[in-house]
Amino acid sequence: MSDTVSWRPKAGEIPTSPGVYRFRDGRGRVLYVGKAKNLRARLSNYFQPLRSLHERTRRMVTTAAQVEWTVVGSELEALQLEYSWIKEFAPPFNVKFRDDKSYPYLAITLGDEVPRVLITRNRKLRGAKYYGPYTKVWAIRETLDLMLKVFPVRSCSETTYKRAEATGRPCLLGDIGKCAAPCVGRVPLPVHHAMAEDLASFMAGGDQRFRSDLTKRMREAAEAQNYEAAAKYRDALGALEAAVSKSAVVLNEDVDTDVFGVAEDELAASVQQFLVRGGRIRGTRSWVVDKELDVSRGELIETVLLGAYEDDAYPPREVLVPELPDDVTELEALLTERRTAGREAQGLRGAGRVRLHVAERGDKAALAETAARNAAQALMLYKTRRSADFTARSQALADLQDALGLDDAPLRIECFDVSHLGGTNIVASMVVFEDGLPRKDQYRRFNVASSTDDTDSMYQVLRRRLAHLEDEDAAPAQQGDRFAYRPNLLVVDGGQPQVAAAARAFADAGVTGIAICGLAKRLEEIWLPGSDFPVILPRNSDALFLLQRLRDEAHRFAITHQRSRRKRDIGSQLGEIPGLGDARVKVLLKHFGSVAKLRQATLEQIEEVPGFGAVLAAAVLDRLRAPQQADEAADDPGGAATAARVDGDAVLAQDDDAGGGLPLDQGEPAVAR
Repeated sequence: MSDTVSWRPKAGEIPTSPGVYRFRDGRGRVLYVGKAKNLRARLSNYFQPLRSLHERTRRMVTTAAQVEWTVVGSELEALQLEYSWIKEFAPPFNVKFRDDKSYPYLAITLGDEVPRVLITRNRKLRGAKYYGPYTKVWAIRETLDLMLKVFPVRSCSETTYKRAEATGRPCLLGDIGKCAAPCVGRVPLPVHHAMAEDLASFMAGGDQRFRSDLTKRMREAAEAQNYEAAAKYRDALGALEAAVSKSAVVLNEDVDTDVFGVAEDELAASVQQFLVRGGRIRGTRSWVVDKELDVSRGELIETVLLGAYEDDAYPPREVLVPELPDDVTELEALLTERRTAGREAQGLRGAGRVRLHVAERGDKAALAETAARNAAQALMLYKTRRSADFTARSQALADLQDALGLDDAPLRIECFDVSHLGGTNIVASMVVFEDGLPRKDQYRRFNVASSTDDTDSMYQVLRRRLAHLEDEDAAPAQQGDRFAYRPNLLVVDGGQPQVAAAARAFADAGVTGIAICGLAKRLEEIWLPGSDFPVILPRNSDALFLLQRLRDEAHRFAITHQRSRRKRDIGSQLGEIPGLGDARVKVLLKHFGSVAKLRQATLEQIEEVPGFGAVLAAAVLDRLRAPQQADEAADDPGGAATAARVDGDAVLAQDDDAGGGLPLDQGEPAVAR
């Protein structure tokens, strides 16, 4: 959009999950941190026409140069991560805490003779235990109000306490039961101190024993018909449960761990690192690793860990990974050395041994799953942006030209793949990339009646495709018939055998001037006709990335069509019989249990199916035993015609992403809605 910022990410790139986002300027400085239940919906508000934005929001968006996000598992995690990043980066556009030098904590002054619970930003109170921090003062006030119903520790100021002690009259909190009133001697000081320690114990981890104890007391009071006391315990239990839900943390307060999530494909791996300190996510790191070699997941994780803890960085005592490397013992010893050296450099002692674990259940497993989701999202975003980058696409085409020895860059590339199920329902696909981008309106599907093997199928398909190429000396294709356009490069999915079959098809068709190559999946190597050795491209090259996208898209397109044919095979054939509707077809298939048994059924067995007489049974039997028509047009799974032949060979692409195809007359160009 011309009336918004040029760096706006595409809506499809942004996930719809809850998460936290950061706006950065051109120097990488974090300008604003926010959270959202739905990242896509929230971020879209920032990319409305600039004139409709609030002045401050418009200033932030125009100052920023990019936005990045981290997906989390829940809104609570988003709130906690938002706090961590606000504290870490102090973004200038986050004005909620702009005038505050620190975040609010819940403190219990256990070092005092009469402990007090209070909300404070001062982390230097002597003998106090702190819980938090919290991003919203009103939230911590609500939590404290609930906790005082269960643990009525004094929360008044020193002035109020001394006044009550001097007058012998408690303050309002003492009168309404939210303070045990040690100021006037309602409870002895040791009892009040123990009450404060119980509150501290509960806040440290939501100790289950307090809820169990209240539940037990409530039941005992009810059995003794002391309903007033039972109601009091019931209210206290409800307040306790509410406080637990408000003060929940990611992990226990004493947990220090690093959680790694990894997502990978053949060429790259995305790594997400959550740094958990004191039970909360204090920071995240995300990076992409180019895989020069085809390494195992364990080897990849080992490389990731060694790279993550270099220079001044050192690991905590626990590191959670998706999979343990084979030499886990040696890796733990090496990481322990780095941890010891790092802590000694900072004047710290008691390093302890580093342990690698795979989280299998509980909160840590949930956090590991969140890290893995973020890694997958980052990898998808990396590949999407890489393929959409004009410079990268241009470099990929230039590299292909050099690697394959072409006279010009292959601006139009066609890729073919064959798919079948045990030699049946043989289909093939043709996908088209122009200028490094897919042209889905020009995709084609082919049906192969019979074939000896994959190379024969590839030969048949290419002969049919080459028959539609326009003659170089003829007039240009009329009415946009892109099926007649000549590609600069033709790619087949496979190695030497498939490339040889393609070259044979070109020779038999008398077509020249089109380059041919094959991409073998096992080692991602490129084969040329008549070559004894493959062309090897660097694993991180844009050219190989482009060929992979071509191959994967052709494979996806072929598999989709092959599965569609399997689904409609019997249903569409039987549906053509007069008097046999969908309901009777379902009854027939349910009666025999499988398509194979139905094909083997006799006339008498079909007549036994409810609703099938002798005439209808004979029609079913004749239809099942009739030879299948070769090269039929691709229909949708419901049997309605959604595609037309192109000279009886290729059929119009019916692709969800392309928006479907229009019914065409024979020989007309394939177009998309």
